Amino acid sequence: MTTNAAPDREGLVLQPEDGASYWQPVPANGYVTVKLTPEQWDGPFSMGFQVVAPRSHVRQHAHDRHQEVLFVWGGRGRAIVDGVEHPMQPGTVILARRDVQHTFINDGDEELKLLWMLTPHGLEEFFAAIGRPRIPGEPAPPSFPRPADVAEIEARTVFAPPRAE
Repeated sequence: MTTNAAPDREGLVLQPEDGASYWQPVPANGYVTVKLTPEQWDGPFSMGFQVVAPRSHVRQHAHDRHQEVLFVWGGRGRAIVDGVEHPMQPGTVILARRDVQHTFINDGDEELKLLWMLTPHGLEEFFAAIGRPRIPGEPAPPSFPRPADVAEIEARTVFAPPRAE
């Protein structure tokens, strides 16, 4: 990762490919690039972006100790937030407070591009644990499964226990 930040200054400038980046497993596929983490600043949230591959989705989940804000900056899809479906298009903002179930579905042929902010920190740890390191510009790998211990990874990072159906 490269940055144009000086440790004794308040400002931080990150270029498009700056930050740790990880290929994501099914069902989201695509990749995540983490931009702001506790290692870079002392602010109250982590931030990055996720690119959800065509015909893929971010599974339904909730955060029991965190709040998440998402901004759609490319592509189209659908969000289901607390059981209500909403269109996603560039400019859409989604707030998922604690314990709010949410999922994001890319049922189109273009990438769905989301900027995410999570407070407090922690989502970056999840993405690193389930993903595979990505080098910007390299071709996407074949789809790969989530780790066998994904439930344990979710529990120790930022996810609420799955709801009993």
